[in-house]
Amino acid sequence: MKISTKGRYALRMLIDLAEHNDGSFIALKDIAKRQNISKKYLEQIIPMLNKSGILRTNRGSQGGYQLAGKPDDYTVGQILRLTEGALSPVACVETDLFPCERSAECFMHPVWQGLSHVVNEYLDGITLQDIIDKQKDREANNYVI
Repeated sequence: MKISTKGRYALRMLIDLAEHNDGSFIALKDIAKRQNISKKYLEQIIPMLNKSGILRTNRGSQGGYQLAGKPDDYTVGQILRLTEGALSPVACVETDLFPCERSAECFMHPVWQGLSHVVNEYLDGITLQDIIDKQKDREANNYVI
């Protein structure tokens, strides 16, 4: 499994919104500048985040974006599934709607199911707030005399 640029940039954008949340809307150009990401690329990510209800938007001179909820409401797994789709390592464990006809006799099926479970459980256990807190801890412990 490989996470695309879209998934990585969506996470960076949402973490930036969480970090700079002061109650006001944040302009996309400011996020793009801080994260060193093309504004045009972020504009392509916005619709999927907006449709999911993660973002609140405001148009006009004071317009921009903010998280609809708190940073600990959103997990890495949730955001990656929005941008990447299923996080399963192989198609046969993505959904129960179209089960693989070989799954009953496939030696590897339980391995793929286990891997999928571990990946999803891990990513669903990390919130945006967890990432921010961990970064603050790293910065606090990074001092030079």
